[in-house]
Amino acid sequence: MSTRRFRWHAAALAALALCGASAQAALFEDGEARKAILDLRQRVETIRTQAEANNQRLADENGQLRRSLVELQQQIDGLRGEIARQTGKNEELQRALAETQQRQADITTKLQENAPTQVNVDGREFTADPREKTEFEAALGVFRSGQFAQAQTAFAEFVKRYPSSGYSPSALFWLGNAQYATRNYTEAIANFRSMLSVAPSHAKAPEAVLSIANCQIELKDTRAARRTLEDLIKAYPQSEAAQAGRERLARLR
Repeated sequence: MSTRRFRWHAAALAALALCGASAQAALFEDGEARKAILDLRQRVETIRTQAEANNQRLADENGQLRRSLVELQQQIDGLRGEIARQTGKNEELQRALAETQQRQADITTKLQENAPTQVNVDGREFTADPREKTEFEAALGVFRSGQFAQAQTAFAEFVKRYPSSGYSPSALFWLGNAQYATRNYTEAIANFRSMLSVAPSHAKAPEAVLSIANCQIELKDTRAARRTLEDLIKAYPQSEAAQAGRERLARLR
């Protein structure tokens, strides 16, 4: 083999070797690239899977939060409703309490208005209901106005309605006077005597005895009138009625 041919063969072998090395290098580089791509795909898939899991977890958490918020809102609404009901009940209780207090105040006022009070009539002090006082003073006002028939009715009703009243002796006295004014002498005598039987020491007792004598004089019963005047002078010698009785007795004789 000539030197020239040898050199050509050597060059060809070298070129072939170089091509083989380049091919092996290219094959190596392609494998690395594919591996890198596969690794990258794996990481992307892993990231995607994790992201989806995170998204699902967040969605679940958001759903739970929404349900919790709904439940909380329902509880708040329920509490508001309960507060409203309690407020309504409290308002009803307050109204009921106010009404009860008002009724109690009204009852107290009525009791105070109707409570017995101390009065003093014709020198006698006693306890009387406001109604007794009002009715007695009304009847006395009728008498003093000169309406003797109406006064007779008013005092007769008073004595019947309040037989145990402290006003009773005075009511009997004025009843007798009203009857005397209307010329009901017999009835007047009966009421004057009733007054004296229940209150012989009454301030108007001497006047009642003198009035009995006057009724007897009007009835033309002079003997009885004289006896009554003598009893008056004996029982109440220092009274003005006794002095008038002495004068009248002197005229009867």
